[in-house]
Amino acid sequence: MIENRPLADFLAHLTLAIGVIVIGFPLYLTFVASTHTAEAIVQNVPMPIVPGDNFVESYRLALFGGETRTGGTLPPAGPMLLVSLVTALVIAVGKIAISLLSAFAVVYFRFPLRGLVFWMIFVTLMLPVEVRILPTYQVVSDLGMLNTYAGLTIPLIASATATFLFRQFFLTVPDELVEAARVDGAGPMRFFKDVLVPLSSTSIAALFVIQFIYGWNQYLWPLLMTTSEDMYPIVMGIRRMLATSDAATEWNAVMATAMLAMIPPSLVVLLMYRWFVKGLVDTEK
Repeated sequence: MIENRPLADFLAHLTLAIGVIVIGFPLYLTFVASTHTAEAIVQNVPMPIVPGDNFVESYRLALFGGETRTGGTLPPAGPMLLVSLVTALVIAVGKIAISLLSAFAVVYFRFPLRGLVFWMIFVTLMLPVEVRILPTYQVVSDLGMLNTYAGLTIPLIASATATFLFRQFFLTVPDELVEAARVDGAGPMRFFKDVLVPLSSTSIAALFVIQFIYGWNQYLWPLLMTTSEDMYPIVMGIRRMLATSDAATEWNAVMATAMLAMIPPSLVVLLMYRWFVKGLVDTEK
């Protein structure tokens, strides 16, 4: 029997509404600032809270760069968005591919010290890139991968978390499926491709969303890895647009770039929302 509790429902909806306002209002202010001129943002106190008429110019300046009204020059955000997109896609797809194969090997192959190998992979959770950043940078530099997509992505591809999640899922696959595939003459890789990967589709989708956003938001590693403007991701580009003083910063272009930087990860979340939620629920089960 379902109880009708109007007060509890009202409080729940009120809490959700307040949460949406708290999260959405800064985004709205960012959009509003991107439609005004830099002078209107700096000189007007408080800042206008209704959209202005400088939308096209602000986003043109953000995307293609050029000279500002204060005499400075802004770099174009278009190439930086491309760098971030390629980096995020390679990191997400690479993490999933490597984690699937490593979990498959740990679960379905019998070899000496198999348990130790898995725990060695799992222990790497305590060694994120921030902890090993100096030796990793030295290796990448010695291999000549500075200012390259390989240098931006390869050190970030391995994922013990994804390997653990896929391992736990593979352990729930019935042994009858393995025996049936063996009877049909399927080899290990065919069983992996035709059975395990389709069964893991929801988990793959959930991990793709998480890892894409992780790769998109990278700042510290690209800050060390890149010295050429052609390889700057969008997060670094936003930081470069900030001048030392508010008067010299083209805040309209900065806010427009921030809005553009939010579009790709937002689209990924919206397009894969159902798969993302289903993957998390299936993983918990």
